[in-house]
Amino acid sequence: MDEEIDTRKINNSFLRDHNYATEADIISTVEFNSTGELLATGDKGGRVVVFQREQESKNQPHRRGEYNVYSTFQSHEPEFDYLKSLEIEEKINKIRWLPQQNAAYFLLSTNDKTVKLWKISERDKRPEGYNLKDEEGRIRDPTTITTLRVPVLRPMDLMVEATPRRIFSNAHTYHINSISVNSDYETYMSTDDLRINLWNLEITNRSFNIVDIKPANMEELTEVITAAEFHPNQCNTFVYSSSKGSIRLCDMRTSALCDNHSKLFEEPEDPSNHSFFSEIISSISDVKFSHNGRYLMTRDYLTVKVWDINMESKPLETYQVHDYLRSKLCSLYENDCIFDKFECVWNGTDSVLMTGSYNNFFRMFDRNTKRDVTLEASRENSKPRAILKPRKVCVGGKRRKDEISVDSLDFSKKILHTAWHPNENIIAVAATNNLYIFQDKVN
Repeated sequence: MDEEIDTRKINNSFLRDHNYATEADIISTVEFNSTGELLATGDKGGRVVVFQREQESKNQPHRRGEYNVYSTFQSHEPEFDYLKSLEIEEKINKIRWLPQQNAAYFLLSTNDKTVKLWKISERDKRPEGYNLKDEEGRIRDPTTITTLRVPVLRPMDLMVEATPRRIFSNAHTYHINSISVNSDYETYMSTDDLRINLWNLEITNRSFNIVDIKPANMEELTEVITAAEFHPNQCNTFVYSSSKGSIRLCDMRTSALCDNHSKLFEEPEDPSNHSFFSEIISSISDVKFSHNGRYLMTRDYLTVKVWDINMESKPLETYQVHDYLRSKLCSLYENDCIFDKFECVWNGTDSVLMTGSYNNFFRMFDRNTKRDVTLEASRENSKPRAILKPRKVCVGGKRRKDEISVDSLDFSKKILHTAWHPNENIIAVAATNNLYIFQDKVN
């Protein structure tokens, strides 16, 4: 990021044609793996597309950083719950990578009800010379076998296979909104509106309920869980956020059921700002630990906040994402946009925050310089290796040439899902059915 916060260069973009885009093509999650060499996207059609970073070559050194399709597979299919007469859509809600232990890659993907562990592996050799099978794979007549052969491995074209290794199902009554892999790499948690379950990655038929906020009488329900995440290096600590704008830090060492939190992070509402929409816009749509585990970042409808986990009373930093929409809340409520769930991400050094907005805008906030920038991910300005120009939104009054009026923002174009490379200034931005990959300007 450094001083060039507003000159990000387009590195590559994976685009599907708008004219033929269907609901199933809309990207619903984006995630880099721990090295940043792979990038996975999930969509509403239940598909997972994995991109791999190009290796640097002497002939084309500038191509280093481009991501090309590595593997595509159908992760989830639409299902029907006959007991509840409920259709379970195939949309991928979240993808989380597991750290690489060998040549294969593993990722968790989830829809509303079922989490799956996928293995993605390469195969460039095939066995030949079986005794009991011919080259087509048909069983040979044993009476015709007169000699024994030693099977050999022959080179073949590289093939990338995705196979489901585990299926974790039947543990959630409500819709799963997040999954998080623990730092012990043995367990992970899945979170729905009212409960959080802890799973062992090897065991599919049993999970432990660690948070349950479901009241005895559902008419007394006042809040739901919106997101949850494990601490990056303390395997006993996790955090979850709620629709009431509170964040609870829990320690699994205190009790098996973490209904009583260890810390509560909540900012009291300013009475002068109270309105009909206050409770809706205070709902937290995403919560993320910083890489060093010291800070929490939360996203509500209008702001991004950074909390110090040692200070519960108020956020350390508050950044306005699109405050110009405060006057538009009534129309945003009518078109349901006020319920959009924007995600937020840290850069690799925890010094810059990124989150999405409307009109295909996304925002970046530099915590050190306190500078912020609005950039746009669109086909019009996304020619490869072009430089993005900062955008500004004008509220009333006279509009300058480079500004866009708040009244002409397109609320159907929204950036809900973003990801940041763990070590470099490369970002992935999902804009409806298009994936854009940007990187810092390279000389």
